[in-house]
Amino acid sequence: MAPQLELYDKSKSSYLLKFIGFLQTSFFTLSYLGIPLYLISGTFVFLQHGPMARFPWLYNLPIIISMLVPCIHMPWFTATILRPILDFFEYDFIGETSDEEILNSIFSGKKKKVMFVCQPHGVLSFGGFCSKIAMPPKFYPMPTAVASSLLSTPILKHVIGIWNLTDASSKNLRKVFKRDGTAGCAVLYVGGIAELFRCSLTEERLYLSKRKGFIKIALREGVEIIPAYFFGNTSVLSVATTGPIAALARKTGVTLTYFWGLWGLPLPRWGEKVMYVRGTPLGLPHIPEPTDEDIDKWHKVYCDEVRRIYEKYREKIPHYANKPLIID
Repeated sequence: MAPQLELYDKSKSSYLLKFIGFLQTSFFTLSYLGIPLYLISGTFVFLQHGPMARFPWLYNLPIIISMLVPCIHMPWFTATILRPILDFFEYDFIGETSDEEILNSIFSGKKKKVMFVCQPHGVLSFGGFCSKIAMPPKFYPMPTAVASSLLSTPILKHVIGIWNLTDASSKNLRKVFKRDGTAGCAVLYVGGIAELFRCSLTEERLYLSKRKGFIKIALREGVEIIPAYFFGNTSVLSVATTGPIAALARKTGVTLTYFWGLWGLPLPRWGEKVMYVRGTPLGLPHIPEPTDEDIDKWHKVYCDEVRRIYEKYREKIPHYANKPLIID
């Protein structure tokens, strides 16, 4: 079957739509940097004025409300209101496995659940945002697995939570895979925060060599793995990779470091193209008690597939032609 290409009509794009997409993307980047700073400032306000004063409570009221209100998945909002983000990134999609093939596998007699394992992480996964905006409605129930710290961070959990998030712990993923339909599948960024700090404009570094837990879960649960690569994720923003704040971010799983793009500000770079390439299923067997040899074998298959995808499609993004892939 020929690769599935593009999920939206570029002929309707315009400078106005690109600018709207820039503003929408900037909202997420500014939120990702500003909300943690606001949360920290809330603590200092309480320390300065004391808990008996009125001002600290008013200042921290959004935080308190957010702690009490659960995340809300908003597929109608992301698929319609946020659609200009596709125009801003000049989004392209190449699917070596079509939507129909995946849905047939999930809903047919096989009922084979799927884990879309994505790389690279980037500061924010703009490729992931675009894929969520453009995907068919039948995929809406499928959650994206993230660090539990993000799900418990007030306000930020609501801003990012519109994309349908779930805890990335193995215990929770096992529960997810027991659900029916696409709700029983998941998107996983295997490199996590550690990979975020490998963002570079000159080389593509993936944190993958020591990440094997996703293979173990997939083998145990009889879940298929489909590699997903987001070209452009590491080019839209640059990130400060050293210092005490960066070290804290690695431990907490929340981006607490400075990142920048356009004009040296925490804004997405204009003109950076994003392309999502979805590979083919690895063909994992169901092994209830996989050995280390089983895990190593299929981990290598995954790594080889990621490298194949990168080498085959990187020249479609001009500056990736001379950007080597390094797997740490």
